[in-house]
Amino acid sequence: MEQDGVGATALMVAAARAIETHRHDTLAQDVYAEHFVRAARVSAHWPVHPREVPGGDTNPLWGRLGRYFGLRTRVLDDFLLRRVHAGARQVVLLGAGLDTRAFRLDWPRDCVVFEIDQEEVLTFKQRVLDGLRVTPGVTRRPIAADLREDWAATLLAVGFDPVMPSAWLAEGLLLYLPGAAEKNLIDTVDRLTMDTGALAFEIKLVRESPEVRDSPVYTSTKQQIGLDLLALFDDEPRPDSAGDLTGRGWSTSIRTPFDFTRFHGRGPLPERNDALAINRWVFAHKRRTAQP
Repeated sequence: MEQDGVGATALMVAAARAIETHRHDTLAQDVYAEHFVRAARVSAHWPVHPREVPGGDTNPLWGRLGRYFGLRTRVLDDFLLRRVHAGARQVVLLGAGLDTRAFRLDWPRDCVVFEIDQEEVLTFKQRVLDGLRVTPGVTRRPIAADLREDWAATLLAVGFDPVMPSAWLAEGLLLYLPGAAEKNLIDTVDRLTMDTGALAFEIKLVRESPEVRDSPVYTSTKQQIGLDLLALFDDEPRPDSAGDLTGRGWSTSIRTPFDFTRFHGRGPLPERNDALAINRWVFAHKRRTAQP
């Protein structure tokens, strides 16, 4: 996998998950994450354990931002598991990246997990997992597709049933999509969720100020691993996807990451000129259609 932006961000999140896995106060466990990091040439030297992080939790990238990714993983794990325990039997991971939820979470046996991402990401991921000789504990269906284009037909072709309750997740995805692609994604999820369903996704409310763009989270990430996150974020005005879903009959809840830091008792807290302060996690539920 080349360091081509999206691929590099997937490796960065995998490294953060690996570090989180080895913390004494871990919020999320992903024993496969470090293997992705070590398998890619560009990330082979990155830390995968807290003892390998220069400066520990004071490190803006692997400390503060890494802890953010660990918290996000836990919160979204919990979201998906609540939905399947409430009856959803289809889980769609939009921009699945190097996530291994199909392998590491305790799913009902009759659940199906669909993973949508670009072909090169899924190929790299499968190669590493094959080398580990691991199999998922649930039916897993990887789908090679570009989420900026029409991907619904491919999802339907591999067995997704819009009539069945479903749970959708766009983790760390919409920040990188053009506004038109985000609108299309929301429209597609709504169209393919005919009855009860749920969607979680991450957004930034506004474009960062110059002071925030100079924050250590961004500058340290560029210095330590050569990744300019700000250059990857789509700079167009963002659509109001939460408001759009509300207008379509979904109930939505918009939360800050710090809400969950306080709930779990660990994770990042607000700071001056904070790169995380405008991040929001949206949880949307489609109401059951009234019967005549």
